[in-house]
Amino acid sequence: MSTTTRTNPLSYLTDQMNELKAKGTHFRLRVLEDEQEAVCTFDGKKVINLASNNYLGLTTHPKLREAALEATKKYGVGSGAVRTIAGTMRIHMELEEKIARFKNVEACVVFQSGFAANAGTVSAILGKEDFIISDELNHASIIDGARLSRAKILVFRHKDVAHAEEQLASIKDQPGKKLVISDGVFSMDGDIGPLPGLCDAAEKYGAIMMVDDAHSSGVLGRNGRGTIDHFNVHGRVDVQVGTLSKAIGALGGYVCGSKDLIDFLYHRARPFLFSTSHPPSVAATCIAAFDVLEQEPERIEKLWENTRFFKKELGLIGFNIGGQNTPASETPITPIIVGEGRLAMQFSRELFDEGIMATGIAFPTVAEGKARIRTIMTATHTHDQLTQALQMLKRVGKRLGIVN
Repeated sequence: MSTTTRTNPLSYLTDQMNELKAKGTHFRLRVLEDEQEAVCTFDGKKVINLASNNYLGLTTHPKLREAALEATKKYGVGSGAVRTIAGTMRIHMELEEKIARFKNVEACVVFQSGFAANAGTVSAILGKEDFIISDELNHASIIDGARLSRAKILVFRHKDVAHAEEQLASIKDQPGKKLVISDGVFSMDGDIGPLPGLCDAAEKYGAIMMVDDAHSSGVLGRNGRGTIDHFNVHGRVDVQVGTLSKAIGALGGYVCGSKDLIDFLYHRARPFLFSTSHPPSVAATCIAAFDVLEQEPERIEKLWENTRFFKKELGLIGFNIGGQNTPASETPITPIIVGEGRLAMQFSRELFDEGIMATGIAFPTVAEGKARIRTIMTATHTHDQLTQALQMLKRVGKRLGIVN
């Protein structure tokens, strides 16, 4: 037997991690030890949670808990197959029908995640002869779907409708389908996509219009119907993507549109074809969540009340919360922009020591020089909790020289 020491072929990954540590942007996962709530326990420490996507507090809503338990008792813990073989349960169809009615469209297909919904849809409906006109700050799942499609990608400046139209005009005589795609709400800055103008541009050049509404589902529009409802552009967006993992409180993503679009995705969207379907408890939970959106609009009102208060106070403290060389937040996502990655990560660590969970975000998730703490309001934060969090943010911000 040879006694030669084997060279580790993955040593380059260790080198890259060491580089991150040297830059001060390496992180370790914080572990949640109880429920995802406004105040919860990470790594044994009770903190005010400003990092969650649990906008409406539905992760612990009694109606959702009950629905999950009942479905588990009735149907078991798993579906046992992919949707196209033996894994389409009646409860999956009920969820898709419920979402389609809620979003005022013909049909809906549910994916295992919002990422899978975006990547699977873009890569399924386009090919290498086609074109994608994409906002420069679109979500990673859109970018990956665009790459997988092998279509030619034209990027337009963030929220710049005129530039999007220029890109469309530059390819108007080229064969192939054209797809205009934008986030409804941009996840790092919290600003809203200019859907009416993009719809105009898409219609002018006969392009497909697609919107990723992950961070506006449950937040914007009537009872949380999203940006299409917020702007009243019903019938003008051909492909609507949403998530079941944020305001809805559970897990998954969905695509809404025409019956033909959804039937095509049943046949051709690879994440749908090759991933086991949701456990029945998840589908039941999501059905219950849409009932709550209809029945408890006061949750969304409270979310926005907290958002307005928190933004105003952060600005009064002197934090850069967007609008200075970065987009201005218009939603419960409010970034505190500090610039340098090392400082953002230090800010996050010291906030945690004070009693706040607020994650540092640096390159490559955001551009170099635009590292930040991303804060997200929820409907379940109390005024006292937010006041306490603001005091801690001010204290740590002053200590680190982020505010005066």
